[in-house]
Amino acid sequence: MTQEHNTIYSNPELRRRLKKIRHVALDMDGTIYKGNTLFDFTNPFLKKLNDLGVTYSFLTNNPSKSVSDYLSNLGGMGIQAKSEEIYTSALATIDYLKMHHHDMKRLFILGTPSMIREFEDAGFVSLPDSPDERPDAVVVGFDRTLIYSRLSRAAWWISQGIFYLATNPDHVCPTDEKRVLPDCGSICAALEVATKRKPDLVLGKPDTNMLKGILYQRNLKPENVAMVGDRIYTDMLMAHNAGVMSVLVLSGESALEDGEAMQPRPNLILESIKEFGEMLTEN
Repeated sequence: MTQEHNTIYSNPELRRRLKKIRHVALDMDGTIYKGNTLFDFTNPFLKKLNDLGVTYSFLTNNPSKSVSDYLSNLGGMGIQAKSEEIYTSALATIDYLKMHHHDMKRLFILGTPSMIREFEDAGFVSLPDSPDERPDAVVVGFDRTLIYSRLSRAAWWISQGIFYLATNPDHVCPTDEKRVLPDCGSICAALEVATKRKPDLVLGKPDTNMLKGILYQRNLKPENVAMVGDRIYTDMLMAHNAGVMSVLVLSGESALEDGEAMQPRPNLILESIKEFGEMLTEN
């Protein structure tokens, strides 16, 4: 029994919070798998949630793949997920535009073909690289297909004061390849130097709109949700800001001292989701 297990039995408030959990929002890389390798405990954990009647969703800041891409990727690792269980920062951006800027339909998008299709399938128009096609908004994502001419056009529209959204704040994308993958935050940094403008809004973790979307879609209250992830500055910060239970797992990026140094400290710091499943069952 870990120290965190002992904490539950000596902390009635923590036990009450665990009893209220109806949905678990799961980070992916570092939480349910690492690189392209599924953790041995992931499928037993998901089965345990199903047995308990606790629903779950997979959250990712990486907008470069579509929902269908993620379903295929998870299926290849042995997880049979459903489309409604996947929530990416691209979808969070789409939901934000629909909820708060429903008149913005014409977009200039820096993103992969998969990401652009997500927007088009949601009813938005992806504009070509043309000075005659003025957009309602510029959307910048993690674009592994980035073309310099499109980067230049995005900078032009941003410099003209067009509403400017970033799908996520990450500077680099985790990889086991021998290279650094500049992510959306790095692309935005280049645009900021060129235009003297930051994005008007940055979606993705730690922005709370990802969790607010889940609460709205599933008619849940913050006390019904636990956010489980391996990153302090995205997963845990978002959980804290959204008022949901924060569960830091040490199977990915963060070490124990990182979690203990965070203010406020995560509600739970565990070796993996396996321990969290045991706590939900025991409670």
